[in-house]
Amino acid sequence: MTLKKSSRAGLKALAFGALLGFILSVGVHSASYAQAPAAPAAAPAAAAAPPAPPAPPPACANDPDPKKAVLEKCTPNSGDTAWMLTSVALVLMMTIPGLGLFYGGMVRKKNVGDTVMTSFAVTCLVTIVYACVTYSMSFTTGSPYIGGLSRAFLQGILSDISTGIGTPNGLAVTIPETVYMCFQMTFAIITPALIAGAFAERMKFSAMLWFIGLWSIFVYAPIAHWVWGADGFMSNGNSDAMFKVLDFAGGTVVHINAGVAGLMCAIVLGKRKDMGPPHNMVLTFIGASLLWVGWFGFNAGSAVTAGMQAGMAMTVTQIATAVAGFTWMLVEWAHRGKPTVIGICSGAVAGLVAITPASGYVGPVGSMAIGVAAGIVCYWGVTGLKRLHGVDDALDCFGVHAVGGIVGALLTGVFAINEYGGTSGLIEGNAAQMINQVKGIVIVIVYDAIVSLIILKIIDLIIGLRVTPEVERDGLDLALHGEVVQ
Repeated sequence: MTLKKSSRAGLKALAFGALLGFILSVGVHSASYAQAPAAPAAAPAAAAAPPAPPAPPPACANDPDPKKAVLEKCTPNSGDTAWMLTSVALVLMMTIPGLGLFYGGMVRKKNVGDTVMTSFAVTCLVTIVYACVTYSMSFTTGSPYIGGLSRAFLQGILSDISTGIGTPNGLAVTIPETVYMCFQMTFAIITPALIAGAFAERMKFSAMLWFIGLWSIFVYAPIAHWVWGADGFMSNGNSDAMFKVLDFAGGTVVHINAGVAGLMCAIVLGKRKDMGPPHNMVLTFIGASLLWVGWFGFNAGSAVTAGMQAGMAMTVTQIATAVAGFTWMLVEWAHRGKPTVIGICSGAVAGLVAITPASGYVGPVGSMAIGVAAGIVCYWGVTGLKRLHGVDDALDCFGVHAVGGIVGALLTGVFAINEYGGTSGLIEGNAAQMINQVKGIVIVIVYDAIVSLIILKIIDLIIGLRVTPEVERDGLDLALHGEVVQ
């Protein structure tokens, strides 16, 4: 009994001691945590000076030669970035809704849905293809003829939002690479969309998608790399180029390229069974107006900076477009007895096309000359030349874009001013630049024509290119898309 009581007392004492020890340990543990932050607080008082803040990341810059190293992990220029974000939106507006409405107003009512659908579908398709492969093929270094795959699926693009730093493309060192990629993507979108003007009202929608996708990879990407890539064999920015072609915003890459491909489509498809007048000139007017406004992003945006070159590019774009539209109106008035809405709109687009390669290299006087030439020569391209070759280029893709692009590319070699773009043309004594322009035009035409024909023939063999006579008679809207414009 005594032992039992002693055992109980011992257990109670043990429990009490354990409880007391636990309470004391918690108190010590809490005190140590409370005292821990206090130690560093005394340090600043004893220190001689506060610690220096970390150095900000450097501003993005590099050597003017885009093949040389770009300053990595740097801060983009906010002004340039803001202008280029705006330019992306302006150029995208050129395709949807600009080009869609421009072309949509010129076809017959039964095919307007297919026409605007084509512009929209091309925008979606090319965006996907461009993000996956063609941006990398066009604008990374690889060889003089094609870029590499370092940016396939946009891998490796540095955009550290938390620190505000990135690594730009060497071709646009003051803006994030994501912005440069999107800007060039809008060019890759509108170029094949222009081709649709040649095959309007008679091409299968499925065949169109296959053609545009393959053409973007095998024609657009290589030519863009040749002319604009850091190591392209005729790039004006490549110090080791075989020869240098001046193409500020796409005379060869976009317009000659699209126009020649359009002509190949029209040749392979053949003529339409029946034709009719444009169904809605107001749609064409609205579309042309949107193209004119959007083209400032196209040309002035190609400076990739918000600086003096962008300002001059915008100025000459406005002047050349107005001169070309007015010239076309006068020529048509004299030739046919009446000026038309479709005519003056087509003339303005011809001026936009022709000034595109020259916009970063010529001044106001040169732009006026280019505008006059575009209005006259492109009018002949959609009338006299069209009768000569006899091809049913439905909406004059070749007559306006290829002919206008050739006029602009040649006259760039004439009117280029060293003070404006860093390269002299014929009027400043540099006749060699004219030769370079001719060589660039010929190479693009030959390559584009051959590869486009190969792609068209393969698609025709596998799924066919042209709709049936019944579908063409009833209209593509109802037969291919199940909807009509009321």
